Amino acid sequence: MRLAEKYGDRPAEELPMLFQRIMQNAIRDYFRRSKVRSLWTTLLSSFTSDDDEERDPLETIEVESESFTPNSPDGQLEQSQVLGIIEEEIKSLPTRQREAFLMRYWEDMDVAETASAMGCSEGSVKTHCSRATHALANALKARGITL
Repeated sequence: MRLAEKYGDRPAEELPMLFQRIMQNAIRDYFRRSKVRSLWTTLLSSFTSDDDEERDPLETIEVESESFTPNSPDGQLEQSQVLGIIEEEIKSLPTRQREAFLMRYWEDMDVAETASAMGCSEGSVKTHCSRATHALANALKARGITL
C-alpha cells in the first residue's frame, strides 16, 4: 500500500527495489517492537559484567504461574501495564543514558555506531547503557516487578 501511495509516480523498474526496501523496514520494525513488547521484560545486563556488550537487556523469562498465559485478557493487561512502566522509567533517565539505551536496544545500533551518533567514545556508550539498565532494573524492582 505504501508503495502505491508514495511511489506511484516512479518508473516501473524502480518499484521492485522500493518494495523490497519497504518490506525489509517493516519486518525490522516489527521485530524491534516485539522485543520491547514482550510480557516479561528483564534487564539481564544489569546482572552481568559490563564487558558483555553482546548481551541484550530486553529478553523474556519464564513465568512461574502455570495458569498465566500471555494471550489471556489478564496477561495482555499486565503486559500493557509493564510496558507503560518501562516507558515511564525510560523517559525519566538522564538524557545521555536514555539516548544510548534507545540507540543500542531499540534501534539495534552497535556500540561503534552509537558512539559516532552521540559524539562520544565507545566506553562512554557502554557506561551510559550500563547505568541505564541498572536504573531501569532498580526502578522495576521498586515497583514490584521481579526480574
